[in-house]
Amino acid sequence: MPSSVHDAGWAFADDGGLGAALKGFLQSLTTRPRLLGLGEAMHGEEALPRLRNQVFQQLVEHEGYRSIAIESDCVAGLTVDEFVADGAGSLDDVMRRGFSHGFGESAANRELVSWMREYNTGRPVADRLRFFGFDAPLEMMGAASPRDALTALHGYLAAHVDGGLIPCAADVIDRLTGDDERWTNPEAAMDPSRSVGSSAEVTKLRLIADDLQALLVAEAPRLVAATSRDDWWRARMYGRTAAGLLRYHAGMADTSAARVPRLMGLRDAMMADNLKAIVESEARRGPTLVFAHNRHLQRDVSRWQLGGQALEWWSAGAIVASQLGDQYAFVASALGAAPQQGLDAPPAGTLEGVLSALPDNRYLLDSRRLVTALAEIGAELTLRTDDSTNYGYFALDPDHLQESDGVVFVKHLA
Repeated sequence: MPSSVHDAGWAFADDGGLGAALKGFLQSLTTRPRLLGLGEAMHGEEALPRLRNQVFQQLVEHEGYRSIAIESDCVAGLTVDEFVADGAGSLDDVMRRGFSHGFGESAANRELVSWMREYNTGRPVADRLRFFGFDAPLEMMGAASPRDALTALHGYLAAHVDGGLIPCAADVIDRLTGDDERWTNPEAAMDPSRSVGSSAEVTKLRLIADDLQALLVAEAPRLVAATSRDDWWRARMYGRTAAGLLRYHAGMADTSAARVPRLMGLRDAMMADNLKAIVESEARRGPTLVFAHNRHLQRDVSRWQLGGQALEWWSAGAIVASQLGDQYAFVASALGAAPQQGLDAPPAGTLEGVLSALPDNRYLLDSRRLVTALAEIGAELTLRTDDSTNYGYFALDPDHLQESDGVVFVKHLA
């Protein structure tokens, strides 16, 4: 292996070296990012969120990071944040109610929550770590009812502003929402005619959500003074979530060929809005680490071949990067072999194949230096096409390597 590729980053062993690698990487950036994205190469592999935990601990203890955001329901995440702040509730209950996508069953996530709670114990409020979910309340086969988010926003406003300014009574929201089961019907994921999104009730609820959000902004001075900046921020999150869910349900009712990419884009747009709000709220405390699948954090356009249709949409990372500029940095992750996930050693002519020829097992690589090193050795790389048994591994595209700031590479997952 030519030394230029080896020298494109920092090797770190399981028992150390990660702190030095992170420090070297952060110093290589032109600007200290306010939001550092760490991509996950595939879901369902505990070694990756455990590596995330190690990264976060190093960033907290040595780089001033005070919050983490993960690819999980933003509303459910409030339960986790309350627990890590002051121990509210039990850990078992928090893991059950505080995560979406089954992530509460992850041992690594449980370890993260426990460590954050322990770190916060006895610390002043201003120095405590915060936990955020930044995904919408969505699952693969459906989206949540907007009832909880709309009701929470309405209740916050009703408690602190003149009732005449509020566009409707709380029971109107309940009546228009109806049974929650009609919103979460899994058949609507594949059949637009089964979606509630084209109903007159959704149109009315979207107007109500818009009016409530506008009132929240118009009355911000009064509301922040009467409650707190954090309470007002949380109400804004409820408003974003309600409006986003209603928009998503309307998209589920779409019968055009653009339906699926539109839904993909709407989800990532909601993620991006949540990330920007987190960065805004944490600006005075320190940077935030965000952890999600590579596809949600990458800067280049997302592409997916579904049947005979080529889908394209912009990820949350791309949207955030377009607005934050170099205040957003993205480190992708890539794997060599993961036998327990059915992923064999990569072919030699792929990016993962080249990196697998490096002597150590784990690396943090500077993408710019890696691109230069690959050019120096005349590497002509192709996209890796083998897949894991859970179909969750998406190979890094060597043609878009320069659109990341770094790459965490793990040669072999035992």
